[in-house]
Amino acid sequence: MTKHVLFIVTNASVIGPHSRKTGFFFAEVAHPYDVLDKAGIAIEFASPAGGWTPHDAYDEKDPAQKGFIESKAFRRLNHSRKLAEVDAADYDAILIPGGLGPMVDIQRNPDVQRAVVRAWSTDKLVSAVCHGPCSLLGVNLGDGTPFVRGKKLTSFSKKEEYDYAREDVPYELEDALRAEGAEYSSASNWEPHVVVDGRLITGQNPASAGPLAQLLLAALKERA
Repeated sequence: MTKHVLFIVTNASVIGPHSRKTGFFFAEVAHPYDVLDKAGIAIEFASPAGGWTPHDAYDEKDPAQKGFIESKAFRRLNHSRKLAEVDAADYDAILIPGGLGPMVDIQRNPDVQRAVVRAWSTDKLVSAVCHGPCSLLGVNLGDGTPFVRGKKLTSFSKKEEYDYAREDVPYELEDALRAEGAEYSSASNWEPHVVVDGRLITGQNPASAGPLAQLLLAALKERA
């Protein structure tokens, strides 16, 4: 039976006081898509506003990125479904890629929070990479307890942000996750690091997107 994964992608094309160009970080969609698609997983795309999804840091020398930008899936991504019209329970997993864009319209977005709650409460897998775990902030399962409290996870680290976009982001993601009670961990800057805590799978940075997808795929197969 075919498994289905919903990618929840940003619509934001600029961020911060200097109007820095942004979007989703291309590798963080392309690499998971490459892993999952080759395994026969069906992938659908949604975004807060629906429609066009801007991207950042495309590398044409990366075969997975080049293959994705030339694919029918990339065209579907740029006609993404409006998240409010999608039921996350219809999928076996959700995946929230990073880039700086999510720090504009994914973080603390009510529709994104509802999707996380819906996936989690219907026994689905929840995954996010880099800045994507900002989607978990402010989420609770109905009792007021932060979703991330006591959960092991990772995200783009404070050390990485220092040299990348500290002046552009509204807050430090690592600090915000820790403040809600997450058991945060990270590796050295830009090195792959993925944390699995039950049905929650998170990756630290772009280098973690492919390894995260491999672990997500393994979890999907195990649940089959």
